[in-house]
Amino acid sequence: MQREYHKWYSPSLGRDMELLIFGHAGAPVLMFPTSMGRFYECEDMGMINALADKIEAGFIQVYCVDSVDIESWYNWYASPGWRIGRHVAYDRYLHDEVLPLIGNLNSNGYLITAGCSFGAFQAANFAFRHPWRVHKVVAMSGRYNMRGYLGDYYDDNVYFNSPLDYISGMQDGDYKNRLQSMHLNFVAGGWDLPMCINETRQLHELLNSKGVGNNFEVWDDCGHDWHFWFRQIRKFI
Repeated sequence: MQREYHKWYSPSLGRDMELLIFGHAGAPVLMFPTSMGRFYECEDMGMINALADKIEAGFIQVYCVDSVDIESWYNWYASPGWRIGRHVAYDRYLHDEVLPLIGNLNSNGYLITAGCSFGAFQAANFAFRHPWRVHKVVAMSGRYNMRGYLGDYYDDNVYFNSPLDYISGMQDGDYKNRLQSMHLNFVAGGWDLPMCINETRQLHELLNSKGVGNNFEVWDDCGHDWHFWFRQIRKFI
């Protein structure tokens, strides 16, 4: 399997950022790590191995990005305004720096975002914020109400990065039309964390109420762990 390591200084974040690429061709998959995870997590935990046949066959090419969660959502010692601002900078890094890299290396044009646990939020949120760039979402065991991470603090940046909030406010128009054209897949396990099951169901029902079709499944024999996510992701990618 082709494996590439990339590192550069990110103007958006003001520090070095790293990522790994697996595969030589196929639909690019922007893969997010779990809470405070690193760019090598999916490889170390076995997610890349679970997708190895699809990667080696040239069906997908996986881009495993780093996170800045420890500086943003999980940075309990910084002010909430600074923390959400750090996440906004991370979104800018992904859009302005990682997507151009993908475009330069891969001409497929069909972008998938994927992740499990906190990575499911990242995958869904990035796709919802940039629906003209993303075509498919695979989000497993995620949370989609982000207010609790920032206490009582609330501003436009929080609103536009908490999917249950800004999807609630979505109106008819080009943005909604684009969401309707995406392939949205949300999965939770029957033994999953209650907050993940509940918020995934809430997002599914909210999207449906807005006329945005999406696939929501609860796998009764699965919980909140990697070996369950391996099975799930193989169905949707």
